[in-house]
Amino acid sequence: MRETGPRAPVLAPLAAAAFLLLAATACVGDGSDEQDAREDRSELSGELDVFAAASLTDVFEDLAEEFEAQNPDVDVVLNFAGSSELAVQINSGAPADVFAAADTVTMEQVADDLGLDPDWAADHSEDGALFATNTLRIAVPPDNPAGVETFGDLAGDGVDTAFCAEEVPCGAAATAAMEGSGTDITPVTYEEDVRAVLTKVELGEVDAGLVYTTDVVSAGDRVEGLAFPEAEAGEALNDYPIGVLSGAQEPEAAQAWVDLVLSGTGTAILEEAGFGTP
Repeated sequence: MRETGPRAPVLAPLAAAAFLLLAATACVGDGSDEQDAREDRSELSGELDVFAAASLTDVFEDLAEEFEAQNPDVDVVLNFAGSSELAVQINSGAPADVFAAADTVTMEQVADDLGLDPDWAADHSEDGALFATNTLRIAVPPDNPAGVETFGDLAGDGVDTAFCAEEVPCGAAATAAMEGSGTDITPVTYEEDVRAVLTKVELGEVDAGLVYTTDVVSAGDRVEGLAFPEAEAGEALNDYPIGVLSGAQEPEAAQAWVDLVLSGTGTAILEEAGFGTP
């Protein structure tokens, strides 16, 4: 398994990108089905490029270890960044086999730019393309220096707050929470992805940050996570879609990866990390 940081977009003609069709995927059934799938794919090999939202870092690292144990001739290369940045890379021709976004809007934007049905994610919500859900939490340092207790407290004088950039799913969710509750919060910084917000809180550089439940789980005792009712509004909840790009260099390995994410093993790892699952 290898990881890459955010990649500069690789420019390519639109015609070259247009054949990257997002294929819907079906859930793997019981354990016997998973065993059959592993046996059928015993000869998989090559390099598998997985583009995934930053909030999936821990889960996909664990799944990559499992996948490579099942398929020792496959090298999984993980590229984590904000979903919007990954979409730009894909639409610009960057080589990718699988895309897992932190919201359906970003997946639909990829579909739009490739001339596909803009309702791709909604059309495929019943056959496994949506694999996880996530909810915002307020992350504060363990000593909670600003005494933050509620979402409204983030609008108070002297409370330094970090948000994700608005074009990133966690930033869009924060905006939805504000609009739905009529709360006006002005963060001191907008970060490129949710892990950057979490780091700001862990280092004590801000009094609070809006991150996901899963980020609070991954941080352990380095932060305290506060639930807030405004995060439960429909527009503030995040659904995670996943798809195989039909222009994938390793389509069989890509499908095997998606099947693992959707399998009982994948679901257990997701739920342990704090994700909800369909």
